[in-house]
Amino acid sequence: MVKAHVTTDGWVLIAGAVTIVYVVAMRWCMPTPEAKQRISVAPFVGLVFLVPTAVVRGYSFSHTLYLYSCVLLMFVIMLVPVRKRVMADIVEQQQKPWAKVPADTVSLYWLAFSATGCAIAMICLWPVFA
Repeated sequence: MVKAHVTTDGWVLIAGAVTIVYVVAMRWCMPTPEAKQRISVAPFVGLVFLVPTAVVRGYSFSHTLYLYSCVLLMFVIMLVPVRKRVMADIVEQQQKPWAKVPADTVSLYWLAFSATGCAIAMICLWPVFA
């Protein structure tokens, strides 16, 4: 197995680039200004909770940034391919707040499949980058 050690500074750069990719992609996926705003602050709120939790659990800063980057990329992989269906569901739910709009079946299967694949990849790739 090829070992590709990434330094902490490297993970800071990767996490910064992934954050930009996430914000751009997720804003593109969200149909309303409110959703765009909420999705834009999510990575920063995530860092506020992730870093202290990682410190308490004794994770290295590199490992924490790896997890952060992987989770953000996972959301991009999960939502971008089903963007139009998710946007339609969000808009319909906002138009009918009194009724529960059922999620699109294809989207649900894709979200489950891609999340599982991303989680497996995260676990398998950490030893390569550690």
